[in-house]
Amino acid sequence: MPLVTLTSDIGQKDFLTGGIKGQLLQVNSLFNIVDITHQLSPFNYPQAAYVSRNAIKCFPEGTMHIVMVNLFDDKPEHLLLAKHNGHYIGCGDNGLLTMILEELPEKVVALPVDKTTHKNTLYCTSIFAKAYNEILNGKTIDEVGDASVSINIKNALRPMLGNNWIEGQIIFIDNFENVIVNITKEDFETQRRGRSFKIVFKRDEVIDRISDTYADVPEGEKLALFNSAAYLEIAINKGNAAGLFGLQGYSEKQQQGQQQYFSNRLFYQTVKVFFE
Repeated sequence: MPLVTLTSDIGQKDFLTGGIKGQLLQVNSLFNIVDITHQLSPFNYPQAAYVSRNAIKCFPEGTMHIVMVNLFDDKPEHLLLAKHNGHYIGCGDNGLLTMILEELPEKVVALPVDKTTHKNTLYCTSIFAKAYNEILNGKTIDEVGDASVSINIKNALRPMLGNNWIEGQIIFIDNFENVIVNITKEDFETQRRGRSFKIVFKRDEVIDRISDTYADVPEGEKLALFNSAAYLEIAINKGNAAGLFGLQGYSEKQQQGQQQYFSNRLFYQTVKVFFE
């Protein structure tokens, strides 16, 4: 059965998530639909890229993914379908694709939309469903869309680097209010070069070791570890790090606000590691 994953910022309070699945099943009743999440923060590209990137890695080659985040950033003239590392990824042409992949896709085509049709979420779903069904029936990606498309490109949110430090942004807060920072284990070790370190956040909170599990510290104590996606995580053993420390997820949209307000919020959205 063909696998199709769904990731969105739609939420689950109305009919849309069910309607999306219904649209897919109308095209092919054999689609095996897997929800990644529908609880992404609205319009938050760094968060969407982190969740999508690390979920996609867990699925077998040939899986078809649909990422519905800010599909209507602009009035859509087409949707994108990419093939990369054996996976198919459908999304809007809003820059999110290159943020998910952290590079240009191996192949990408534009899926045309009917200019006379009302372009809502269910209509976009039907476009992706039709394209995936055609691929399952033997067409190549180049046969289902326009390969001459010039896509919007956005770079993935990367940590800032200095000789003796690395600074990352909080890109995700999980259900336990553990805080995920866009510093990977590879980033950390490359910048560390064997030196001792201090992880500093909210101006004066400090952690100077990397734990293997939450149980490495007493209940109620803060810790840092690398999570299952190999990203730096700040947590409290059986506690809520984000709530206790007032930490917040980073959003590019906030940069468009007042500079002073944004600068103040950065103290609660960034984590800095100093090396000695």
